[in-house]
Amino acid sequence: MMSNPQETRLLKQARLEILVALKMLYPAALMGEQLLRSLLILFPQLEWDQFRRDLAYLSEKGYLQRVVADSEPEAKLTPWRKRWFRLTSQGLELAENCIHDPAMEV
Repeated sequence: MMSNPQETRLLKQARLEILVALKMLYPAALMGEQLLRSLLILFPQLEWDQFRRDLAYLSEKGYLQRVVADSEPEAKLTPWRKRWFRLTSQGLELAENCIHDPAMEV
């Protein structure tokens, strides 16, 4: 975990904004690269490596689900930028403040 409270707050805000952005499209999915571009407006210093870690974290928490497109011949080889993600029902509930996760609270 980050030791700087400001960095920790920005990290949590960015993760929440990922969920909020996908909430607008629910139940549709969005490609990682497109999602990052939409977040750069709010978080201009957000770098791809951190964003990729956030996607992995949110997926492991059960808030995001990877959607494998029919056009992906080998899903494991698809670069993260080209992978599609959508909210799970739990991710939607968190984005709508119906449930709480202390690790995600700003």
